[in-house]
Amino acid sequence: MPEPAFDILVVGAGHAGCEAASAAARLGARTALLTISAERIAQMSCNPAIGGLAKGQIVREIDALGGLMAQVADSTAIQYRLLNRSKGPAVRSPRAQCDRQAYVCAMRDCLARVPNLAVLEETVTDLLIESRRAPGRGTAPAVARGIAGVRCASGNVYRARAVVLTTGTFLRGILHRGDKMWPGGRIDEPAADHLSAALERAGLRLGRLKTGTPPRVDGRTLDYARLAEQPSDPDPVRFSFSSPPRPPGELAPPVPLGLGPLSCWITWTTPEAHDAIRSSLDRAPLYTGQIRSTGPRYCPSIEVKVVRFPDRPRHQVFLEPEGRSTDEVYCNGISTSLPEDVQDRIVRAIPGMERAAILRYGYAIEYDFVPPLQTQATLESKIVPGLYLAGQINGTSGYEEAAGQGILAGINAARSLAGKPPVVLRRDQAYLGVLVDDLVTKGAEEPYRMFTSLAEYRLLLRHDNADRRLMPVGREVGLVADDAWAALQEKERRIRSAQDVLRRVRRGGRTLEELLRRPEVTWDTLAAEVPDLASLRLSPEAREQVEIEAKYAGYLARQEREVQRARRMEDRVIPAGLDYAAVPHLRAEAREKLGRIRPRSLGQAARIAGLGPADLAVLMIHLAR
Repeated sequence: MPEPAFDILVVGAGHAGCEAASAAARLGARTALLTISAERIAQMSCNPAIGGLAKGQIVREIDALGGLMAQVADSTAIQYRLLNRSKGPAVRSPRAQCDRQAYVCAMRDCLARVPNLAVLEETVTDLLIESRRAPGRGTAPAVARGIAGVRCASGNVYRARAVVLTTGTFLRGILHRGDKMWPGGRIDEPAADHLSAALERAGLRLGRLKTGTPPRVDGRTLDYARLAEQPSDPDPVRFSFSSPPRPPGELAPPVPLGLGPLSCWITWTTPEAHDAIRSSLDRAPLYTGQIRSTGPRYCPSIEVKVVRFPDRPRHQVFLEPEGRSTDEVYCNGISTSLPEDVQDRIVRAIPGMERAAILRYGYAIEYDFVPPLQTQATLESKIVPGLYLAGQINGTSGYEEAAGQGILAGINAARSLAGKPPVVLRRDQAYLGVLVDDLVTKGAEEPYRMFTSLAEYRLLLRHDNADRRLMPVGREVGLVADDAWAALQEKERRIRSAQDVLRRVRRGGRTLEELLRRPEVTWDTLAAEVPDLASLRLSPEAREQVEIEAKYAGYLARQEREVQRARRMEDRVIPAGLDYAAVPHLRAEAREKLGRIRPRSLGQAARIAGLGPADLAVLMIHLAR
């Protein structure tokens, strides 16, 4: 067998593919990123924004692991907002509007500087799966089917020892607008029908999901006097821990000097717009039976919102600029697949949009995905060794969820080839740990979207401490640079020094730490009175850590105790080859689900839907024996 030309092939250059390819190549694997169009690398197919509720935490976790998304977002941001600023730290999340085209260019530039990485314009049509021989017991070698490379529409064949599929919405993609249907992975891009067939031949079961996008309008045709302005935060919270601090209101390069942040704008739908929707449901693909697959529950089309909530007189619409060099505005909140004439009526019935010129109409897309119960916690397929899956192919939605899976898949593919143990993040360690565990344990019947409510330890998984949680992992893996690691070590040293002073120095019979726990007391008010604190010269980020850990000490301690109790179950490893049919007294349903999901631990088994305490008790007794 000839030596593979590459170690790892990454198929698809969306947000998952860029992170997977970068991570694998930087870890020393000879990597190729295969994409239909190099001009559309990291394309923002939906809204031009990064972050948001729980998603902002994921972006910061990607950065802490050594990924690209945070720095690219910071370098192209046109507006920042910290969501839930008035609420507790567990649910605050950074979000940024980005310049859509600048984001693509910045990511392309980043990838061009990655060693060991080749970007190839190819359309992958088939997977090469071959028998692998490995040393077995006795004289007979073990034989297993595994990935060996890909075949492309050009006729080129690329061999590799691992393949990461990050195909987004391209697998048998069908676009819908009214009664119009046409194949495609995105607007004006072809679908990948042959690759779906290749996955089925390999033994993988496929499902169908749906997503959609709203119309885009010409910002010059909006009546801004009738819109509510949503300005950028004056003190922006950036994503990357390596992004240098800047004065309030000044965004990151390549924004020209003298140009401040751009505002978004808010308006609302009207009863007139709702009447246009209701009168056209007989032409709506979602209600005529033309679309059969399941869409995202928490980001429904405007026609679904109008039907589902008939008593709501209006729904909020965010008008988001797509960049500095374009007048295109994204109409967040009116995603639809209604016919074009109906979209015209809806848009022009919205205050401030009466004369809006639609530059591109909304549409829906149905696509294949691989239900993730067929995938391991490493994101490697259970069916085809060496095949990794990341992004919407696993049933997720969102750029951030995709990018997070991408960096983990790239890391694990490279580590597997190097004979190193995989990286599997825990639920108490990262939102990415919650994301992957939910997918491989519970599956995805609809597009999966991350929320803070899905993380049982969300007070520990804040956006502000992602570097302290995950940068040690990224450093051990080999993706965190020396300067970033040194900065974290210095930050930790200063935090420890500050906490020592708070516990040691007393005022009025109480320690400074006890005083800081009072709601009306902040670090700044204490530092103004205590020279020992003022002399520490903490960065704003370090001050935030000290203050949060003091004020929420009791809650944090309680969550840590919950984590320790849960970890006892997580540490009870289930042998990979356990024959559940041989476990006495186990219910038939439990045997079927355990055999299909094959949990790695008792903790994961406890999260499988349909397994009860009695099933776990039987399993624990069997393992103890």
